[in-house]
Amino acid sequence: MTLMAALAALLLVAAYWGWPYLQRAMAPAPVPEPVTAPEVAEVPAADEAAEGAATAAPPAGPEHPIGPEAAGDEPPLAPVHNLDDADPLMREQLAQLLSRRDVLDFFQLDGVVRRIVVTVDNLGRPQAPARIWPVNPTPGRFTTDKRADGIETIHPDNSRRYAPWVRMIESVDVERAFQAYRRLYPLFQQAYEELGYPGRYFNDRLVQVLDLLIATPVHDEPLAVTLVEVKGPVRSLRPWVRYEFADPALASLSAGQRMLLRMGPDHQRRLQARMQEIRRLVD
Repeated sequence: MTLMAALAALLLVAAYWGWPYLQRAMAPAPVPEPVTAPEVAEVPAADEAAEGAATAAPPAGPEHPIGPEAAGDEPPLAPVHNLDDADPLMREQLAQLLSRRDVLDFFQLDGVVRRIVVTVDNLGRPQAPARIWPVNPTPGRFTTDKRADGIETIHPDNSRRYAPWVRMIESVDVERAFQAYRRLYPLFQQAYEELGYPGRYFNDRLVQVLDLLIATPVHDEPLAVTLVEVKGPVRSLRPWVRYEFADPALASLSAGQRMLLRMGPDHQRRLQARMQEIRRLVD
């Protein structure tokens, strides 16, 4: 697994609440042109701030350059004509770091380079559309608990759904994953530029997102949620996808931060510790 697949998996393990944010994100949004894979091409990088950043003057060089490979490391790959051609190589990298069953159970491998780059970028934004994740949604159904005062909170047992994902993430050799990331970095950079950031650097964006997620406060108490009312003649068959945080400050966090909070404090701490290891290597 590349380092970026690890990061995406760190956060998306939690995200199959649905949430109103996810429902709104399923609508197409404007994107910069040259991304060619159909599923990813519809995905924005892309709120107004992102569009402004993409059109601003590019920096003179990377703020967080990838260091030179150590003796014995394989040299970085050259960019490819079509990023979809990199799928077999990505499967090979995953197979070297995870069991075959984990690869099949957890990952979406078609157009995976673009999926990883778009998702990492979106984790620092208000929305991270599920249809272009590089990982499969967490199985099971989001559950809540109602207190005596009528306030609804995330059920303590809800975090159990994410335990297999957390164990899988903790099983990855981060040093080996970083070596793979450094070798594959030209492909990630190519996908980032195709997304609409020519002259900018994917590793700089990765460091920004990591810093944001690592700084997400841990809440040990059960977090209050509200069920968003949807008016209409058709009764909702999946009401559990319409919950959002009751606290406006939490509801306004980035997609990645909200995902961390949904996992529960124990899983959040464990994954933030893993992200700190990744942050140390990529800077």
